[in-house]
Amino acid sequence: MADPHAPSRAHTLAARWLGVGLATVISVVTLGLGVTGRLTLYISPDTVWFACVAAAVTLVIAVWSCMLPLGTEGDHDHDHGAAATGPHAVRHRMLQTAAVVSGGVIASVVVLAALVLPPASLSAQLAMSRAGEVPVLFAGADDVTLGVADTTTFGVGDWASAFATATRPENYDGASVTLTGFVTPGKGDAVGLTRMTITHCVIDAQPATVPLGGVTEKYSTGQWVEVTGTVRAEGDGTLRVEPTSVKKIAEPKDPYEY
Repeated sequence: MADPHAPSRAHTLAARWLGVGLATVISVVTLGLGVTGRLTLYISPDTVWFACVAAAVTLVIAVWSCMLPLGTEGDHDHDHGAAATGPHAVRHRMLQTAAVVSGGVIASVVVLAALVLPPASLSAQLAMSRAGEVPVLFAGADDVTLGVADTTTFGVGDWASAFATATRPENYDGASVTLTGFVTPGKGDAVGLTRMTITHCVIDAQPATVPLGGVTEKYSTGQWVEVTGTVRAEGDGTLRVEPTSVKKIAEPKDPYEY
């Protein structure tokens, strides 16, 4: 006689999809992005190796789990719950099923979106919306007054920090720069050069912006450019980059700074 409390085949398949299925898909997507070099669109290059190793281990475990008979993963819960037949137990199972279904739908949508949608960098609109959330980036990079900083290695994030925290801006006056970023609106008619900076992954991404002076050509927001120029200190103590050339370029393969 069939056990009335035994999970249905559909329930068992759903449970396996939520566990092994989603883990397998996520692992395959992660490894694919890692092999093609596009995983850096989501996480720092320093953590790519860890993510790929974790995905490979998860994939091996998922393949091994698929060798188990269907429904094995529910045997433990079934043994303990067979005697629970009261109204409270029925409500509990209904709520549990609703939670599992809701979580499964959300997780499935996220995974399917990762499969269907092409990897993309964070947009200029997102950078503009996050502007001002963190006023100073890379605090502590301003060591020029101590004679230990090499500004030739500075990116947009380093210069944004220096511009915001410099106590002696005249020390930067005349420094040559070659920076890559995308165009964002500045104060008034000014133009900003922006780059998204991340520490671990895109969740902690922050925009770093340096002002450009003397740019007369109109650039659309989000247009990637390479700027060559000189840092100039204004009389009021503010700093800006005075470009000698602004060249339109395609979005770099790695659009972030770290």
